[in-house]
Amino acid sequence: MKHFLLFAFVILIGLSTKAQMQDYSFGDGLRYTAEDSTFGIKASFRFQTLFAGNWRVSNDDFYDIGQFQSNFLIRRARLKFNGFAYSPKLTYKVELGLSNRDLDHGGATYYGEGGNLVLDAYLKWNFYKGFSIKAGQFKLAGNRERLVSSANMQFVDRSALNSIFTLDRDIGASLHYDKILGKQFGLYLTASLTQGDGRNLITGNRGGYQTTLKAEIMPFGEFMKKGAYVGGDVYREQKPKLAFAVALDKNGKASRTRGNRGNFLPLDAQFKDLYTGFVDFMFKYKGISVMGEYALRRTRDNNRNVIDQMGIPTGFYEFGSAINLQAGYLFKNNYEIAARYTQTSSSSDVYSAPSRTYYTLGASKYIENHSLKVQTDVGYIQDRYFDDGLTWRVQIEIGF
Repeated sequence: MKHFLLFAFVILIGLSTKAQMQDYSFGDGLRYTAEDSTFGIKASFRFQTLFAGNWRVSNDDFYDIGQFQSNFLIRRARLKFNGFAYSPKLTYKVELGLSNRDLDHGGATYYGEGGNLVLDAYLKWNFYKGFSIKAGQFKLAGNRERLVSSANMQFVDRSALNSIFTLDRDIGASLHYDKILGKQFGLYLTASLTQGDGRNLITGNRGGYQTTLKAEIMPFGEFMKKGAYVGGDVYREQKPKLAFAVALDKNGKASRTRGNRGNFLPLDAQFKDLYTGFVDFMFKYKGISVMGEYALRRTRDNNRNVIDQMGIPTGFYEFGSAINLQAGYLFKNNYEIAARYTQTSSSSDVYSAPSRTYYTLGASKYIENHSLKVQTDVGYIQDRYFDDGLTWRVQIEIGF
């Protein structure tokens, strides 16, 4: 209820100040700018309604499919505010996750009595030409698929590479440098220092700090409407556009099984430094889109096991490698077909990162770009050690 009242309050502000409201289209959010231009805000809300069905393929025999399970849920429900304060060079963003799945967390020991509500909460200051600094809680500059908003995905959800290896969100600060060299060559550099334990923790720093570096180039110029981080070529690039990025991350004395994500390791464990690397690209041209990613995660000694002060095993890190390739074509009637291939590989044994191959076929109807769309996909999961799986998902998304 309190979240609804907050949203209603923003609407009332806009209705009471019509002179400062501008006319926008569906999906652009509600916007308000102060009369003296010292403050601006955009408020938006979106949600996803999902059906998911799963079958087990016993003994890897495609003719022996059974044990059907299904689920209806509100996959995501998000309330977002962003804009500028005092000067257009000082911007902010606050995003809240309202669905039960958004609010899930590891318990009051780590998160207090409240929910895991806050997704993003940061200020960003463009203090000199192409240099900006950001402070607060935000997505780290890791793999491209994670940095694509869940509102702008080409498939119903992200790949297994992302679910296992993503850096996700953390609390700290980052330095950015964005520069166009010559007439169109884009160079984008990011360096961040964060706590390393994930978002919304109240327990203080449990391990070391997390350092993330990323470099990205766009040799043929920038994409339309930040399309390098939008799934599918919904804006129909009229010239070939390519983005290529490399990211490196060190989570010093990582306190969770996946760095700043996953299960919490015991405090008496001898934490290790966890290293993650990404290479990715995005290509778009006249409805064609191709994206690829590679991820690798290791400890310095390449040993996933964690021991306590007595030398007794007390946990393990999840690491390994993964590759994700996906491509799609958007027809002029805004129907899209897409295919995705994902492979995750264990670094040591079956209990590390799952060793699986995922084959996914998707179809989407973009009624109003990503703001109103219907998506479905079917997938086959080939497991190296256990039974295979078959999935079918349908999702409707609307964003105001």
